[in-house]
Amino acid sequence: MSNYSSDPKRRVGHEKSLHAILGEGTVADILLWRNKNLSTAILIGFTVIWFLFEVMEYNFVTLFCHVTMAVMLVVFAWSNGAIILDRNPPDLRGLTIPESSLRWLLTKINRFLLRFYDVASGKDLKTFFLAIAFLWIFSGIGNNFSSLNLLYIGFLCLATLPALYERYQGEVDYLASIGNQDMEKLYKKFDAKVLNKIPRGPVKERKRF
Repeated sequence: MSNYSSDPKRRVGHEKSLHAILGEGTVADILLWRNKNLSTAILIGFTVIWFLFEVMEYNFVTLFCHVTMAVMLVVFAWSNGAIILDRNPPDLRGLTIPESSLRWLLTKINRFLLRFYDVASGKDLKTFFLAIAFLWIFSGIGNNFSSLNLLYIGFLCLATLPALYERYQGEVDYLASIGNQDMEKLYKKFDAKVLNKIPRGPVKERKRF
């Protein structure tokens, strides 16, 4: 396993690091815990939201109104207090989302849509059947959890798995390669016993005009 982790060709993206694959921006720093303060704050924030909705059974509209009122009161006191004390008012540029993060997110969404079309159209039967099996399993899991719990679990995975993968990349790649070989063998058996036995009509030649 140590030899495997030292081989750069076996790493995900080959020469690219995981930070480069994620866009090398603020989002990558958050997911890989390069900015520990911001990552911790986001994790605590989502945990508090989950606790209020799932444990305390807080209503979304009520919580939204209360939070908005609290923020407005803080901004009002801060802005007017800064004028009275002859200090600079709060800078709104610090509250805006960087354009690079939005651009990275839109790029990932577009790639996902294109990839979804390729899989759904049946260009890669192996990926198609794997996607169907995964969605079927995930739908069964969804019956036993609330939507909020699933979203929170998904966020925890998103906030922890990339950083853990970067730390143990060689070991994970090694295990993934073994799992991929096993899936290849299963798919070949499925293809030989099922897919190849499905009757197909004769291929008609296209008429040329």
